[in-house]
Amino acid sequence: MKVKIFDFEDEGDLQNAMNGFLADLEGEVVDIKYEVSSFLMGEEQIYCFSAMIIYYPN
Repeated sequence: MKVKIFDFEDEGDLQNAMNGFLADLEGEVVDIKYEVSSFLMGEEQIYCFSAMIIYYPN
């Protein structure tokens, strides 16, 4: 079993990276965990979109 972790500030970038990984994956996905977090940095709100794919490689 292996994991692949993705972390982006833009949900579109996360989606593209995950879709690319899954399209090329030669194995079986066990689970996908997704999380969004946000915080203030000065007056700017920062978002973090992350996911972890748990999979069995062939």
